Amino acid sequence: MKFTFSLWLAVAIAGCTSSVQAADDIVIADFETPTFGNWKAEGTAFGKGPAIGVQVGPLEMAGVRGDGVASSEWEGDKPTGKLTSPLFKIERRYLSFVIGGGGYQVHTCMNLLVDGKIVRSATGPFSDVLKPVSWDLKAYAGKNAQLQLVDEATGQWGHINVDHILLTDAPETLPVTTQPLYRETFRPQVHFTARQWTTEKLNPGMREDGWLNDLNGMIYYDGEYHMFAQRWNKCWIHAVSKDLVHWTELEPAFWEEWLDSAVQSGTCVIDYKNSSGLSPDPKNPPMVAFWSRNDNKSHGISYSLDHGRTWKHYDKNPILVKPERDPKVFWHEPSGHWVMMMYGEGQYHILTSDNLIDWTDVKKPLGNSYECPDFFELPIDGKKENSKWVLIRADGRYTLGTFNGTEFKEETDQFSSDVGPHFYATQTFDNVNTGDGRRIQLAWMRGGVYPEMPFNQQVTFPCLLTLRSTPDGPRLYREPVAEIATLHLKEEKWANRTLRADETLPLKESSDAYHLKLDVNVPIGSTLTLDIRGVPV
Repeated sequence: MKFTFSLWLAVAIAGCTSSVQAADDIVIADFETPTFGNWKAEGTAFGKGPAIGVQVGPLEMAGVRGDGVASSEWEGDKPTGKLTSPLFKIERRYLSFVIGGGGYQVHTCMNLLVDGKIVRSATGPFSDVLKPVSWDLKAYAGKNAQLQLVDEATGQWGHINVDHILLTDAPETLPVTTQPLYRETFRPQVHFTARQWTTEKLNPGMREDGWLNDLNGMIYYDGEYHMFAQRWNKCWIHAVSKDLVHWTELEPAFWEEWLDSAVQSGTCVIDYKNSSGLSPDPKNPPMVAFWSRNDNKSHGISYSLDHGRTWKHYDKNPILVKPERDPKVFWHEPSGHWVMMMYGEGQYHILTSDNLIDWTDVKKPLGNSYECPDFFELPIDGKKENSKWVLIRADGRYTLGTFNGTEFKEETDQFSSDVGPHFYATQTFDNVNTGDGRRIQLAWMRGGVYPEMPFNQQVTFPCLLTLRSTPDGPRLYREPVAEIATLHLKEEKWANRTLRADETLPLKESSDAYHLKLDVNVPIGSTLTLDIRGVPV
């Protein structure tokens, strides 16, 4: 009955819509005249007007509608500029156009602005065959908008070509569907993955859709966890959570400053005392992100004054030029200054600052180190009077020691905190200073393969880190945060059980996912096997 009802409903809807005449298209621009009219041109890339007729031929384009096209390829790929439309009202469901040229996010693109904010963006396909694109603008019906053609690239494919821009109720190509987002075949259900960025054509054309890698800038502020991660080195993707289990992915926090300048791995801090002077309101401390450019020596900052929703690059970047990368920054209360740890030439270097802008190398490097440091203090067995500093390398290997604000003295060998090659670029939330005192770790779970999926790579489940005494000295322990219990549906317990040889305890409940906690004593020479869906663990 349910299937039959659904089928009839679909037929009824189809029958109704087929008899309704779509409203006439509204031409925003067809670029068939010698000038751009009321469009505002900046720079020289787009010339004095559209390429028309015989002017199109030398540009070797295909897919142009009519005789003219807006092109930034007049004098090759070197010139830069922008072309901005006058305001227009969104009076149809879709905006359709054809686009070609470079596929560089932010740098060769056409943007749709509503209330001055970019809400849609498309790039070329790295081809001068113009492809049709349609944006669903239902959410912005009745609002005023502008279009902006951008060419900020100067190298190969440093141009953009756009034509035949229409408001229409009958798009030439339907937008990529947004459903069933997060319910795809291989989508992890408890590990964070990036959404498919092609769903609304907002900055498409990444090297791989939905990609993420190194974890960055983990920060807890005002009741909200902020998780940042690399999308290659083009931008920092950004997600927020109230409970560490349910995440909302926002738009990327910020992009690279210019094409291929990069925003590599780094850190976020809350500058509570506004020592940087980045906030005009002392009651509104800035959230400050530190990162490195692609040259691995220039280091900049970006900052937010609205809980990470919008960001600005510091206008005097770089704040530091030093042949290193992956800055880890934190406030050291006993010393009363900021500390930065950076990686370069197989060493971690320590720098200090009073204002987050000006930094001094204390020249006490740590050898045998590699990439993406994480560095923090933990009490042993929960006793604050007895603590050690923990230095974690990119691959999760860690050492323990003491830190006086300028020098870390290692007291142990390097210990592994995970098994296998898939745990990388680990970072922690600094709840010790900003939240409930916990040190919570995430890592890039790299190397996964997800055939034909719109996402790529995932983040480990948040884990609580503690230092505990062992016969061999203090060691780092890791376990899922208590919030995992909010995902539990049913619980099954076995207490004080003794298993005979070859005895099996079957799980009574069938589920797509299990959270198993074991406290067992396995006699020497014996083996305990967990068989999960036929896979022995």
